[in-house]
Amino acid sequence: MSEIWSVLGASAGGLFPALVWLWFWLREDSAHPEPKRLVALAFFAGSIAVALVIPLEQFAAAYIAAHGELVNSFQTTGQNLTFIIWAAIEELFKFAVAAAVVLWRHEDDEPIDPVIYMVVVALGFAAAENALFLLSPLSGLTLSQTIITGDYRFVGATLLHVLASATIGGSLALSFYKPRWKKAIYLVVGVILSIALHGLFNVFIMNAKPEQMVQIFSLVWAGLIGLIAFLEYVKRMRRS
Repeated sequence: MSEIWSVLGASAGGLFPALVWLWFWLREDSAHPEPKRLVALAFFAGSIAVALVIPLEQFAAAYIAAHGELVNSFQTTGQNLTFIIWAAIEELFKFAVAAAVVLWRHEDDEPIDPVIYMVVVALGFAAAENALFLLSPLSGLTLSQTIITGDYRFVGATLLHVLASATIGGSLALSFYKPRWKKAIYLVVGVILSIALHGLFNVFIMNAKPEQMVQIFSLVWAGLIGLIAFLEYVKRMRRS
């Protein structure tokens, strides 16, 4: 019975913060809101992506651990290389599921739409990932440790997922009215930037001292403020 309550508690702890942020970001598109069924589909697809990503991340970690020469060739530690590869896997899969379920639809008809859909997918991904992170504290550690874990995920990792995925959505927004070949270039740049942003966050947060956590989270919040300003610009974009 205690295991059931742990799973339910972790699920609620992962879902509730994501829904709060979902409400916040959907307000940015309140003038022409996306269909609720597509928002729900994107959120669900993002959460399902976690189940696809975990086996690949485990394989990557095991492969790097078993091939020290690979680590030396990148002139980095195995741990940091693992974090960067994990970031690449997660960002590629979040974009892949978004492209598969929503980005091809006719409802994606404004520059801001791909940003919103990428944010929703990211929040679905974060909700499932947060639930997994919370499951361990709820199963064995103290209430205070669980609360701290939830707070870190709420103000840090969840918004990092939003910011990284919104970078891809932003590249799609900026190229919305451009020829297909330019859209491809913008997309590639957006994906690379999102992986770099996510990978650097992973490396910094895992190597940071406790007193450095606030500074790292502050950079994420600064990025989110920039994202809000960017959305205001995107809302005014028109076909030239």
